[in-house]
Amino acid sequence: MNKKLWAAMFLLGLLGLLAGCSKKENTNEEQTTSPSSEMKPAANATPIDPATAASVSGTVTFGGAAPKAQKIDMSQDAACKGNNVAETVVVNDGKLANVFVYVKDGLGNRTFDVPKDSVAIDQKGCRYHPHVLGVMTGQNIEIRNDDETTHNIHPTPKDNREWNESQPPKAAAIEKNFAREEVMLPVKCNQHPWMKMYVNVVKTPFYAVTGEDGKYEIKGLPPGDYTLAFVQEKMGEQTQKVTLAAKDSKTVDQSFKQ
Repeated sequence: MNKKLWAAMFLLGLLGLLAGCSKKENTNEEQTTSPSSEMKPAANATPIDPATAASVSGTVTFGGAAPKAQKIDMSQDAACKGNNVAETVVVNDGKLANVFVYVKDGLGNRTFDVPKDSVAIDQKGCRYHPHVLGVMTGQNIEIRNDDETTHNIHPTPKDNREWNESQPPKAAAIEKNFAREEVMLPVKCNQHPWMKMYVNVVKTPFYAVTGEDGKYEIKGLPPGDYTLAFVQEKMGEQTQKVTLAAKDSKTVDQSFKQ
C-alpha cells in the first residue's frame, strides 16, 4: 500500500475520532442542563424527640353578651332538615367554638410528613360537618353527601385552585387536597346558599379547632419560642407568644369580642 493511501486512511480515522468526542461532549452537556437533573429531592421530615416534646392548651372565650343566633330558612328544598341556626359565632356559656388555633411562627424550616389518613367533610341536614376544618397541605379530604338531595361543593380560595363539583345523594365521596397554605378558605354550596364552612390548610400538624367548650390542645411540639394564632371567621385573628421548654405543658387562653 503506497504512502498516499496510508495518509488518507489515517486522516479519515482521525476525523471520525474527533466527531465521536464532539458528540459525546454534546451529550454530556445536554444531560447537565436537562430539567430532570435540576429537580431537587423532596425534603425529609424533621424528627422531633418525643422525650422532649411539649404541649400547649387553653380555652377560647367570648367577652360580653353572646350574639343571637341567626335562623336559616331551608324551605327552598324539602329534603333539607336539621338545625336551622347559622354557625357564624357559636357561644356556649361564654366559650367560643369553631376557632382555628395553630402555630403561626417558630418552627423555622422544619418539614413534616403529610398524614396518610384522610379527613372527612360530611353534608348532612344540608349543613357542612364540621363547620371549621384543619388539614395539612397535600392531605386527602373525603367529601361525603349523606343527604337526599344534590349538593354543589364550591371552595373559593385565594391561593389554591378553585373547583366546583356536583354530588348527588349517597354518591361516592369526592376526594380532594389543597397544595398551598391558606387559613379560613371558604367553602359553599351553590345549591343551598346557607351552607358554608372553612378549611384551614397549614404545613405542620400543630393546629386544633375549639369545640363547644372552647377548648383546644396542641401536642408534640419541640421546645422553642412560638407564636400562636387564633382565627375566627367573623372576628379575625389574634396572636399570642409562648415559650415551651422540654416536656413543658402550658396554658394559653384567648378571648374574642365583637
